[in-house]
Amino acid sequence: MTDKDTEDGKPPVTGNGDAGKDTPVDDLVTTQHSTTVKRRKLNYTATTGRVVLRQEVHTDGKFDGHVAKAEVFLTAYTLDGADPAKRPVTFAFNGGPGSSSVWLHLGLLGPRRVVSGDVGELVPPPYDLVDNPETLLAHSDLVFIDPVSTGYSRAVKGEKPGEFHGFQGDVESVGEVIRLWTSRHGRWLSPKFLAGESYGTTRAAALAEHLQTRYGMFLNGLVLISSVLDFATLDFSEGNDLPHTLFLPTYAAIAHYHGLHGDRPLEDVLAEAEEFASRDYPWALARGHRLTDDERAAAVAKLAALTGLSEDYVDRVDLRLEHVRFFTELLRSQRRVVGRLDSRFSGPDADYGRELFSEDPSYSAILGPYTAALNHYLRAELNYENDLPYEIISRTVHPWSFKEFEARHVTVADKLASAMRANPDLKVHIAYGHYDGATPYYAAEHVVAHLKVPKELLDNIEHAYYPAGHMMYVHEPSRVQQSKDLAKFVQSASNR
Repeated sequence: MTDKDTEDGKPPVTGNGDAGKDTPVDDLVTTQHSTTVKRRKLNYTATTGRVVLRQEVHTDGKFDGHVAKAEVFLTAYTLDGADPAKRPVTFAFNGGPGSSSVWLHLGLLGPRRVVSGDVGELVPPPYDLVDNPETLLAHSDLVFIDPVSTGYSRAVKGEKPGEFHGFQGDVESVGEVIRLWTSRHGRWLSPKFLAGESYGTTRAAALAEHLQTRYGMFLNGLVLISSVLDFATLDFSEGNDLPHTLFLPTYAAIAHYHGLHGDRPLEDVLAEAEEFASRDYPWALARGHRLTDDERAAAVAKLAALTGLSEDYVDRVDLRLEHVRFFTELLRSQRRVVGRLDSRFSGPDADYGRELFSEDPSYSAILGPYTAALNHYLRAELNYENDLPYEIISRTVHPWSFKEFEARHVTVADKLASAMRANPDLKVHIAYGHYDGATPYYAAEHVVAHLKVPKELLDNIEHAYYPAGHMMYVHEPSRVQQSKDLAKFVQSASNR
């Protein structure tokens, strides 16, 4: 460790879990490592710990100093000996809201990865960590950020965590971490990328616009994994029929995976579902009671055939298939429920008369391996110790505040479009999982199709599809292919 690892040159304190010090300081720990990627040895530095976020305070128009507001946990990997002006850096985070960055860190991007297994071959406890020869570190430095109240990140003594538990507070605090790290490490001339997953894509799109307008920091690229940019596409609320149509192709894909479409190719099933979802299905929902008996019967039959549900069920729910109800209903006759995050997974439930499953079997399958691996890795390999619980998923951030969107639905599509218009060199990579029941691919495509950008800027957006779920890298062939896709994207978008 060196003085530059602290906020003000004072010796860093150890991570003893006490966020209530009168003068909190950074507690970063630095270690040296190496790994091999395609017979190339990479020597790299890992820096992990908490950085203090401070806010300028003015009283009666007078500057009153910088007040500590929060301590944000991060893990950074930098390649030794690289030219900072040419070396890209990728800032990565997951979503939730309330999720730490563990999933992208140990599942896809980092130099070490967890061995969790997959559908039908899950690894039992106590799990394992191995080198990741597909790590993005071969092409970019990496900074994994845990938003306040996730991981080891906390508000400092006397401050209200709720200030960070909302759309704008979250964007501003994560943006400040990015600015601090970039400035302290002399990386303003480096190619810069954001990689977000799930709500992390909401954050990434908003950050692209925020970093430009607040700090003049223009990015090279955004990686949006399992994206949600417009919540109207996912909100199954009264009067909003949009999600019912946009989830349909995913329902069809899930039914196909579980053998309910016979030997038909998945591509054919998806094409049929997308055609119905884009034309006849929205029309049928909009018609309501104006549908004739024959028209309604035809819509019911079509939906049942595509989704694998019974015509009686489709008719009883008035043609409107809510997603958790679908996951609970699809394999009811087999006394199984399918996963929301990854609908390739299925599992038992407490009983089989309920309408909504009691837990997501795909989340249960991966929570243990990732939690064990992260807690071991930080202490045993990165030498960071902290007696706080590492919050993989924090429930304390809820209710999450969207007060900035009062009386309208939550969307950052406008912010992404604004960032792209102001920075026509900004490239966007969007990753979709066909069996992602949380952020369905067709809903994300719908948002992209309506971005308010000149048509030529759509060429800046590339799309990648994987036969897996929300965390598509749980599926080993998808993980390997996704790693290749991201490496190619970062290299091509770095403009070097």
